[in-house]
Amino acid sequence: MRIERVSDDQFTIFLTFDDLIERGFTKENLWHDATSVQNLFSDMMYEASSELDFELEGELLVQVHLMQAQGMHVIVTQKFENLDWDEDFIEMKVTLDESKELIFSFSDFENIIQVASYLSQIGISGGQVYFMQGTYYMLLDDNDLEEKNKEDVIAIMSEYSSPSIITSYRLLEYGKQIYVSDAVKNIMKSFYTK
Repeated sequence: MRIERVSDDQFTIFLTFDDLIERGFTKENLWHDATSVQNLFSDMMYEASSELDFELEGELLVQVHLMQAQGMHVIVTQKFENLDWDEDFIEMKVTLDESKELIFSFSDFENIIQVASYLSQIGISGGQVYFMQGTYYMLLDDNDLEEKNKEDVIAIMSEYSSPSIITSYRLLEYGKQIYVSDAVKNIMKSFYTK
């Protein structure tokens, strides 16, 4: 589990699927076992508050993003207004969202070229490629993956890259667009066609 302070009233927690398995969860449990999920969130909140020296009180807005290949990204924001209840009481408003995107980070563009070759072989031609802070990112969304086995795609991508917790919104805002669409098709045309 990785915990990071964002501001005085916000922090993020990132758990890989291995972290969740160690805590006794599967992806399906997160959607169907409310009591266990509540216990997981309570444990995570107290671990984060202890590690970051973050005083938990009042209302916490908890946004949970399940990322297909990466794990769970949790954004916790503390609201201070309307503190008219007992100080020891914490109210959590949790929203769950499942990401429809796969985002992988690459240290070298050569690895993206190799991945494109394998993705092309299984019928994928779409995707986007960005460059940000010395790292390349490939993003595939549901339209790029139409009826393809996502586990196969994740396996191919994992050979040459690492799952990223960067969001597509952050890439759009801060990243340099290399391929806005049809990344695999364009890479194949540029690097594999004679």
